[in-house]
Amino acid sequence: MFRGGTRFDGRFLQLIAAPAAGTPGRVGYIIARRAIPRAVDRNRLRRRLREAVRLARPAVARFDLILRVRGAIARGDILAAAAEGRALIAHVAAQPAGAA
Repeated sequence: MFRGGTRFDGRFLQLIAAPAAGTPGRVGYIIARRAIPRAVDRNRLRRRLREAVRLARPAVARFDLILRVRGAIARGDILAAAAEGRALIAHVAAQPAGAA
């Protein structure tokens, strides 16, 4: 995934997409303790990102995805990071079937 996937960068998150090995595609979340120190905040962001993937699921099922936090996120920016995640997922969902 990290070598062959296509990267989409945002301010808070990076999304890596590759054609899925099986159907449906898999989704991974990388949220480091250093980026978001409190577990409750990491879990809040992870839940919001999971919901964004669930809502986009028919269109992104053909991809394996990794959503990775790029750097430190303040507690007040978690909602903005989740909104950015939704936008990145929507961008991948709009890709043609052969591209990632």
